[in-house]
Amino acid sequence: MASRMGRRRSTVTGREGEGSQNTSPDQVSSIAPWLDVPATPPTPPPKSPTRTFGFAPKGSFSSLASMKQGSTSKSARPSDSQSTLSVPDSSTVRSADDGDSSRTLFSTSSSVSIASSERKTKSLNVFSKLKKRASKTHMRAESLESEHPSLRPPAPPVPDLPFLGTGPGSTVTLSTISNPVLKKEKRDKKKKASGSTSMASSSSQHSEQQHQFKLDTNLGQMDGIIDMNLASSGVESSYNLSQSDHSHYPQLLSSSDFTNPFSTPTSEKRKARTIASIPDYQKVSPTTVPISSASCYSTSPTAVNGPGGLGSPTWEAPQSWAVLPKGGDDIYEAEVSSSDESIGGAGRSKLNGDDKPSPIPPNAIPMSLTKSISSTNGIAGLIPPEPGGRRGSAVSRRRRPKPTTKPYIIRIYRENNSYHVVSVAFSVSVANLTPALNKKLLLGDDSQIQHRLYLKERGRERLLAQTERPADIVRRRLEQAGYDAADGLELLGGEGLSFLLKFVYKSQLLGPAEEEMKFESFHSVDLSGRSLRTIPVILYLHANSIITLKLSRNPMLEIPLDFIQLCASLREIKMTHMAMKKVPTSIRHASTLHRLDLSSNRISDLDDACLEEIPDLLMLYVQNNKIETLPWSFPRLTSLMKLNLSNNKFKHFPSVVTKLANLADLDVSFNMIAELPDDIGNLTNLRYLTIVGNQISHFPDECSQLVSLEGLDCRRNQISDLSVMCALPKIKHINADHNAVHALDLSLGPNLNRLNTSYNDITQISLRPGPGPVGTSPYALTWLDLSYAKLSSLDDIALGQLSSLKTLRLDHNSFRYIPDTLGGLKFLEVLSCSDNKLDALPSTIGQLQNLSSLDAHNNSLTELPRDLWNCKKLVSINATSNFLGVWHVPSAAPEDELLTENGPSLEDRKMSVISMRGGLPPLASSLKRLFLGENRLTDDVVGPLMLFTELQVLNLSFNEIQDLPSSFFHNMTNLQELYLSGNKLTSIPTEDLHALKKLKTIFLNGNKLQTLPLELGEVKSLTILDVGSNLLKYNINNVEFDWNWNFNKKLTYLNLSGNKRLQIKPEATRHSINRQSRDLSTLLSRQSYAGFTNLTKLRVLGLIDVTIPTTDASVDIPDENDDRRVRTSLSTVNGMAYGIADALGQNDYLTMLDLVEEFPTKENEAIFAMFGRSQPPEKLSPGASPNRLTKFLRDNFSELFRRQLDALNVDKGEGVPDALRRTFLKLNQDLHDVLFANTRKMSQGGATGNVGYVVDSAIVKSGASGIVLYFKGKMLHVGNIGDTLAVISRQGIAQSISTKHDPYDRSETARIRAAEGWVSPPGLVNDQVDVSRSFGYFHLLPIINARPDVSIYELTEFDEFVIVANRGLWDYVPYQTAVDIARTVARTERPDPMIAAQKLRDFAISYGADGSTMIMVIWVADLFGSPARSRQPTLDPIADALIYRTKKREDILDRDISRLVGEVPPPTGHVALVFTDIRNSTHLWEVNPGMPTAMRLHNSLLRRQLRFCGGYEVKTEGDAFMCSFPTALSAVWWCLAVQNKLLTEPWPLEILECEDGKPIHDDITGQILARGLSVRMGIHCGFPVCETDPTTHRMDYFGPMVNRAARINGSAAGGQIMCSTEIIREINATVHNTEAETEHSHSQPPAAIDAIRRMGIAIVPIGEVRLKGLELPEILSAIYPSGLESRQNLKDEPTDTSASGSRIQFSIVQMRELGVLCLRLESLASGRIFRALPERKASIQSLTTENQTSDPASSIILNGDPVLLLPPMNDNSSDSDLMMVLDSLSIRIHNALAALAEHSRPKLISTDTLLDHLTSSGGLNEQTLRHIASLLQKL
Repeated sequence: MASRMGRRRSTVTGREGEGSQNTSPDQVSSIAPWLDVPATPPTPPPKSPTRTFGFAPKGSFSSLASMKQGSTSKSARPSDSQSTLSVPDSSTVRSADDGDSSRTLFSTSSSVSIASSERKTKSLNVFSKLKKRASKTHMRAESLESEHPSLRPPAPPVPDLPFLGTGPGSTVTLSTISNPVLKKEKRDKKKKASGSTSMASSSSQHSEQQHQFKLDTNLGQMDGIIDMNLASSGVESSYNLSQSDHSHYPQLLSSSDFTNPFSTPTSEKRKARTIASIPDYQKVSPTTVPISSASCYSTSPTAVNGPGGLGSPTWEAPQSWAVLPKGGDDIYEAEVSSSDESIGGAGRSKLNGDDKPSPIPPNAIPMSLTKSISSTNGIAGLIPPEPGGRRGSAVSRRRRPKPTTKPYIIRIYRENNSYHVVSVAFSVSVANLTPALNKKLLLGDDSQIQHRLYLKERGRERLLAQTERPADIVRRRLEQAGYDAADGLELLGGEGLSFLLKFVYKSQLLGPAEEEMKFESFHSVDLSGRSLRTIPVILYLHANSIITLKLSRNPMLEIPLDFIQLCASLREIKMTHMAMKKVPTSIRHASTLHRLDLSSNRISDLDDACLEEIPDLLMLYVQNNKIETLPWSFPRLTSLMKLNLSNNKFKHFPSVVTKLANLADLDVSFNMIAELPDDIGNLTNLRYLTIVGNQISHFPDECSQLVSLEGLDCRRNQISDLSVMCALPKIKHINADHNAVHALDLSLGPNLNRLNTSYNDITQISLRPGPGPVGTSPYALTWLDLSYAKLSSLDDIALGQLSSLKTLRLDHNSFRYIPDTLGGLKFLEVLSCSDNKLDALPSTIGQLQNLSSLDAHNNSLTELPRDLWNCKKLVSINATSNFLGVWHVPSAAPEDELLTENGPSLEDRKMSVISMRGGLPPLASSLKRLFLGENRLTDDVVGPLMLFTELQVLNLSFNEIQDLPSSFFHNMTNLQELYLSGNKLTSIPTEDLHALKKLKTIFLNGNKLQTLPLELGEVKSLTILDVGSNLLKYNINNVEFDWNWNFNKKLTYLNLSGNKRLQIKPEATRHSINRQSRDLSTLLSRQSYAGFTNLTKLRVLGLIDVTIPTTDASVDIPDENDDRRVRTSLSTVNGMAYGIADALGQNDYLTMLDLVEEFPTKENEAIFAMFGRSQPPEKLSPGASPNRLTKFLRDNFSELFRRQLDALNVDKGEGVPDALRRTFLKLNQDLHDVLFANTRKMSQGGATGNVGYVVDSAIVKSGASGIVLYFKGKMLHVGNIGDTLAVISRQGIAQSISTKHDPYDRSETARIRAAEGWVSPPGLVNDQVDVSRSFGYFHLLPIINARPDVSIYELTEFDEFVIVANRGLWDYVPYQTAVDIARTVARTERPDPMIAAQKLRDFAISYGADGSTMIMVIWVADLFGSPARSRQPTLDPIADALIYRTKKREDILDRDISRLVGEVPPPTGHVALVFTDIRNSTHLWEVNPGMPTAMRLHNSLLRRQLRFCGGYEVKTEGDAFMCSFPTALSAVWWCLAVQNKLLTEPWPLEILECEDGKPIHDDITGQILARGLSVRMGIHCGFPVCETDPTTHRMDYFGPMVNRAARINGSAAGGQIMCSTEIIREINATVHNTEAETEHSHSQPPAAIDAIRRMGIAIVPIGEVRLKGLELPEILSAIYPSGLESRQNLKDEPTDTSASGSRIQFSIVQMRELGVLCLRLESLASGRIFRALPERKASIQSLTTENQTSDPASSIILNGDPVLLLPPMNDNSSDSDLMMVLDSLSIRIHNALAALAEHSRPKLISTDTLLDHLTSSGGLNEQTLRHIASLLQKL
């Protein structure tokens, strides 16, 4: 240390041989400018022949060029707007770094006051830049005796010079080189030969007079360090700068001019090495210990002076010196850079058929630069000429599979955000581009600083490798962002891609200035997104205190080793989103590390990471990388407890993971793993296993060894069996939704409390007995989800055993009933059984004293159990969409419990004067939310509802209520939301409205209200009021008697749309005495009642079809803004009626906007659009608008879309889909520019005074879904992104015409992964966003892009309407249910889509929607044949029958059927009869467990189609239907439609796997012919005898005609439609027009004829067939839907009495495997091992010889052929044969196991023998021995 200090002092004071004069302040300032001493320019000293420099291996003298890197200019240059780049004169240009705060270069002489002489001495001083912005790097001097400043005493704080390297006895001096001398030296060097060592300076004569320290730059003394043959080229050769522009700059040396000075003379001559492309001068500290180049598993550092130390050929510089490995930049960047070029797979651009870039010819660098443009002027640059002198042609907009040969237009930004537009050929790399950028972009002092090209995207910054091609990067990013090739080129021209990526050419400085970094604590250091390429110097001083270090989103690829060695307390490192392809090599030396996060990078393997050298590593996160395998040494991480490998490229489960004995948490989600290894059972300490989104089909039996597993998440796989995992001893949670489980065998472990098996095709469920003492529940299960399965019943015993259940979800099944054992679940809190076929709830439900929520909506309930009143904790009941016609009053109670006034009972008094003095049942005081919408409740049955005193939400919408009792609201003082939509109310009770102080929401739409009561204004808390689609017609100014909206100032939502009689106009001026006596303020107040200005909190105002005088200015309709939507248009566009309904939701924010617009210049063209999101952004600042983004999209879409339509090139095949795609993408780009322009404006402190320009950070990071429907004539184009979707109804069948962009979708997941994104187990993109495409979310672009899915749909007369809605509807209402609900308004002569939209919204709210909901219904049927609607609102009376039609009670209590068009009256006279039957149904019922569910699907399908085709269900017998039709073609239509839809039904897996239901395809066309249940049909027409059945009260038919129809059906095969001659004659006459019309042809419905022609029909004559029981034969023909006529060739198997075709078939392969298992067990029982012979590929003799061996061990091996040792089995074996084989094998296996058990049983010892041994051993008395003997005798 002493010698080191002495060496350092000699460096500062000079050499004794040259004098030891004291250093003046000026001289010190030149050496240490941070001392703030005025500097005097030094002069070079005389050359010393003995001086040498101690450079590190591959040292570079180019650091001299980097001494000026203390700061750089970041502002616009004076030449930025000039087309010709020029270098400003040194006398008129001031450096940005000469001042303390100025960062701008001024070109005017008045800008600076520096003398010309002083400027000459300072401008080129290599140390002048350190004056104000000193570098604080910790670069270690090469001399062993130099000392780092961090080791000096604290005062004075003088940092070390990062660029000074000294050898023994050397002195470093500094000099300032003036311009004339440099010019002379340049000229001299060109004249001298290579190897010249003279570097004389004209100012050296002053060195003796001025005692200054000088830097020796004598090239003559650098032999071995500088290649003199290369040194002469200087800057001109390395940077290709012109002599005229840069001759006044100092001549520098290229980094390639240096060689290793420490190589021994005998060592092999090595290739010159260069300094790293990122000269991390701050990476050196005094504690750096050089590491040997040994294996990565060596942990001991090499001594400096030992072998491999300084002077040794194997010595390597410290890592933080940034010395490159052998091979130069290209090798370094190819191995460790973050380049896209080396990314496997899609990341590479295959130009020549391989992964290598195509060679670049010498003349193929066609890079030309255009104007230098400041980012503030917004003027796009011109496309430069191409290399051949041609100008760039217009870009093509068509997608091209190969890269274009035309140049790409790219912006290259400077650090000051000004930019240049360049034209770059596709093959040009960064290395080719750099010289031209140096020449054109670097001016003045910047030319002396090394610059590199960086890429900024998604909040991260990285250095581009020399081999990367900017044009290729642009192409890839544009494709990932959703652009086609043509779209990208078009958008590039002058507009830039800042929303996607940004190229920045900047200096090699080491990040932000040190003084800008402030750390409150050094325990947790967060440097994320700081553009750092190395660790800041200040952290070296506090390295020992750092516990957590976060370096994410920085361009650094390595952490300096010396810094890692200083961090003695480091526990966590986070390096995410850094585009690293290799794990930093210094990480392995962080021996104290516990948590390492390397997620979201480009790491392809961990082979070289050597992480096993970190002994205490507990957590490793490497998700979202490109890892395919793990290294063999991975099990050495013996302490690892948590490992995240999700979102990588594993095709096989990494076997090395199974060797991590201490692993407790493993996540391998979203890989391509198909199978779990058997060794997974070795992870006995594993507690949590996550395998979401793979392709795993089963759990191996070895999983039973996972005795510590507590949580399993295996969603979205193909798993069919969970029994092994459910039985684990410590398992607590299992999430297994979206799998392939069809038989759920619950063998529950003792600790399993949560099981989710939703979205599985479960058809049967069984429960095995579990462990536990008798009399107690052995199951701990508290949460069970069986929703979205195919269950038709629950076992009552199994359900009763789950006594610990708290939550039970049975939604979306086919349950007809729930067992009464439900009442035994005393802990049950939540019961959800919606969307089933329940006829009733169990009567024992009243025993559930802990039940808090009951959801039974969309069932077939006619009543709720009376005992429900006894549920004392029940808070919420949802019985929407049932058939409730009564609400029971409480059961009779003792007088001390239920008191009434003197009078009759509750039922008799109809609850009119019920006393509330107490004694009411528990439910009356506990219920807070009651949903009873869409039932059959009338005025007479709503009385008991008045008992609920704590109600907060009451929904009675869409019932049959005409009038409510006047005191209905008397006891509902806590009411907050009231829904009475869709009834027949003419008024509402007003007596107690004033008492409803908490009421905020009232929905009265769809009633028959003509006026609104004045008392409504007394509800002061009212914020949401919907009275749309009523009959309102009253004077709004009659405020003394009627309600006016100005009474309720807190209104945020007001909908008056659809009230076509309502007129909003100011009150006429009356000159009465009373009016004249009033003051002016009262008059003005009365006139303001016609306006809405006073409603300052209004968010939505609906005035569609409301009459508003446009000439009266006193009607002040408020303007729209970001937080307000006002609708005043008509409800007809292009002749199509439409309706809109929305709800703000619980957040009261406007987050959804609609757009309806006609094209004024184009006929029959219109746009319907919807933008927004259902929930506002999280963490929104108070007062910020959540709707700014949505408002911009709505306001700008139409104009942008018109421009894109006009720009289409029809000759190139472009069409509307191209225009839609480009509009979405361009709109998203414009949105980015607006949001971030405003953000920058605010960040710059510009006080605009306009609050509207403030963009909240939560808005900037949010997004919005969108959908656009473009009607052009009868063509519909739909483009959408996100979860806003559209569904069209075609003859009542819902068809989706849009795409939901779900991250779980495998195609979307693949796209996300290709864009370096990932999907988390909850289904969120990058664990943030729940949609995969959207507007906005720019911090995730291009992972989430705005490319729409575009579909084209041709409208026909069969299309009825389109439903457009956001997720507020689709998350709760299925597509078909939504269509059925909307079709209920289509039964009228004048369908009203406004009512349909409002009804859908109300249903969504009833089903649970709580966010912002918007629904739009467009009646496209108006385009075909419907009478044209007037564009003016009509004032004609609206008859009640046109809106609501009274229907007779349905005999079939099925809600899905009841919403359809009513059943036709029973036909009489000439009738067509159809009989149907399921083939082999009897045996299916006996042996196939999927038959109950299949029958539900079958019956529902047939009944739905009967409503569509106009048929009448006569009766059913088992699975057979008898139906009648008024016409023959209606019957044919129904049969054809049913046969088609049977192929697409979601049949249970058991049906599809049996012989009777397996899919069958056409051998020629491949079209599916049969799938699922096979139904035979028979059609015949005639005149039957018609009588009404006295029991069913339905029409029945008798006579010979009926018998003949039944026999025709019996002659049909499965899947056939057998027809009589009369039916075929009608088909030929009416459909084919090949025969003369019959007498009934004129009555055939046109809809049936068109439908049959559209489906197509094939007739196959059968000929004469003698029918059973009929004397005369019948000429029959079989008909099929077009494409299914090949069914005729299918062999109709006869009914098999053994039911083999109905049972799930045996597999021959499985039987043989069972046989091999039997042989192995039998061999083990005989003490040998059975081995099956391999396939015989040689002769028998060769096999025999091969098997003969002299090894003694071979005697225990039994080789044999299983085919010879097992019973014969082949594909022709019948089911009974296989059953016999199975029986035989099972007996043999049982015997073998018994033999093995006998062999393994310990040898028995007789009682006498045992007593003799005990006696002889002593120590036991006689009494003890007798006791033992008595016990043994009892055994």
